[in-house]
Order: sequence, then structure tokens, then C-alpha cells
Amino acid sequence: MMTETMPSSLNRRILDTDGDVVARWSVPMQDIVHLVEFEHGTTTGKRVCRVDGEVVLRYDWKFKLVGKDDFEIGSTKCSINVEALGTFAYSYSLEVDGKKFETFREEMKRKLISWKTNIAGQETRICLDKDTMEVWANGVKMDTAGEFVEGGSETHFELKGSVCVIKAISSGRKRTGVTQELYVNNKHVPRCLKE
Repeated sequence: MMTETMPSSLNRRILDTDGDVVARWSVPMQDIVHLVEFEHGTTTGKRVCRVDGEVVLRYDWKFKLVGKDDFEIGSTKCSINVEALGTFAYSYSLEVDGKKFETFREEMKRKLISWKTNIAGQETRICLDKDTMEVWANGVKMDTAGEFVEGGSETHFELKGSVCVIKAISSGRKRTGVTQELYVNNKHVPRCLKE
């Protein structure tokens, strides 16, 4: 059974029973939202970490039941910390790029804008990195062409025969600044509010 130690925390998990997956995190990055799953055997110290279903870390037996295990998502360094809360109760926390998961997730929320749409019959996630202006579609970095237009800029790219444009225009408000909108074949695509 998996429960959170604090309702507001997505990062810290507590284990009440032995086996299976004890913690899951959805880690947003430019390419895709990665699913990190962690298994912890409290009698053997077994630890298994999967990223998007692929095993990236495995210990079938460890003497120490608590501690820190490092792994990578692509080239980003990550670690899972296992802490004892009492007898056979453990807390699990994730660090991404040297930051607590919540901090990393908030940074990504400010840095990345993503949209989900159907292109050529396939669910497609398009992501704009506002810092680098790179555009990613389902994990593939897109070749783009940018141009300045009246009132802002446009970033053009093609995806499976569909013409895509990200328009960056001033919101007219100092606090909001520039807003980005995606158009696929001249149809507006609403932004993903939650990932």
C-alpha cells in the first residue's frame, strides 16, 4: 500500500507493506514526461528503479535498508533516498539534477510549455523550452524556423505533414509578459495545464 506522508507532498512516500512498487513520480522534461517507479524489499533490501518501464538500477540484496541510490534519466542525474520512519516504515524521496523533486518540477513548470494534440491519428505531446526555444514532439527535437512578425515572433515546424506554428505575442500585461500559443494546420491547440 502506498500513501503519502504529507498530503501536499508529491515527493515523499511511505511504505506499510512489503514488495512491489512503493513510489512513483512523473518527471517532466523537454522530451517527455518520464515515469519513475521504485521497488523496495524491506526484508532483503532489494531495490529496483525503473524509468519508463526500463530497469536502470537493480540490487537484489542489500544489507543496509536505507540510503541513497543514484541513476540517470538521459543525461540528468537523479537519486532516490530511502529513510526509516520507524519499524518497517520507510520514506522515499526523489532528487533530480541535484534538486528536490518538487523544486525541479516547479522549475520545469516555469520553463516548459506543453500541448497535447492528435496529429496523423497519433496522440502527440509538443513541448517548448522557453529558455532555449527548442521544440520537442514526442521525445524528438524538431527542426524549427523562427521569424519576427508584427507584435511578436513565430516558430515554424512541420510534423507528419502538419504545419505547426508557435506564436509568441505580448500579453499587454507586465506581470504576464509574453504568451505562447500553438496552432496546428491553423487550428488553436489549448495548453496542457497539468502534467
